[in-house]
Amino acid sequence: MSSVVEEATERPAAVPRPRRRPAAVLQGVLIGLGLLLLVGGFAVMAVDYRPYGIPTGSMSPTLKSGDTVLAREVEGSAVGRGDVVVFRDQAWGGQLMVKRVVAVGGDTVATTGDGGRLTVNGKPVEEPYLASQGPQGSTFSVDVPPGRLFLLGDNRQGSLDSRVHLEIDGGTIAASEVEARVEATVLPFGRTGLFARTSAFDAIGGAKAGEPGPLEPAFYACLAGGALIVLVSAAGGAAGLARRLRRRRAA
Repeated sequence: MSSVVEEATERPAAVPRPRRRPAAVLQGVLIGLGLLLLVGGFAVMAVDYRPYGIPTGSMSPTLKSGDTVLAREVEGSAVGRGDVVVFRDQAWGGQLMVKRVVAVGGDTVATTGDGGRLTVNGKPVEEPYLASQGPQGSTFSVDVPPGRLFLLGDNRQGSLDSRVHLEIDGGTIAASEVEARVEATVLPFGRTGLFARTSAFDAIGGAKAGEPGPLEPAFYACLAGGALIVLVSAAGGAAGLARRLRRRRAA
């Protein structure tokens, strides 16, 4: 009877896996955080906001011809007095336009004979965004129907706005025609900035200008995320170079 003798073989010793240095782990965590901030902020701006070009000076000095603005998509029912909105109304030619809402459904909007000052529901309105508080054109008085808006350009001497269309629904547009609310100027870079909410109409009560959306925190999230990625990557590269130099000197 033969027997089989198994030859014992030695298994190769397991090579220990190098442990990651705490600095490398921290670097990976910080880069991941930077990516999260950068991508998250950009996603918010891409989903909620759209760029629009300003073709005329009808909203000067707030907006100038050639400006590019970012506007957040909103329902017309969420718009209040003082908001600068993007809208499209067929009675106005069907083109995209940018104007300021000065009255909403149920308001009586007018200009007085004394200096052409704007009044809403009989209350005079101080409008700090205008170039001047002087005469603003011919006088008018309109009762705004429910669900509609009365809009004016900030350049009251050079704006084709509700005053030009008084024969059609008193110059008002349907609130449903509003596509977005302007929240910032992005181009040219010398005019880049966020829109401050106006309180000009707050004393009237009712539909006030809307609060800013998430544009500012989203922008700063992108900025912080990009800066974090660059700084951590640069610091990691500098640390790696320093280690290689130390090894060469020690060799």
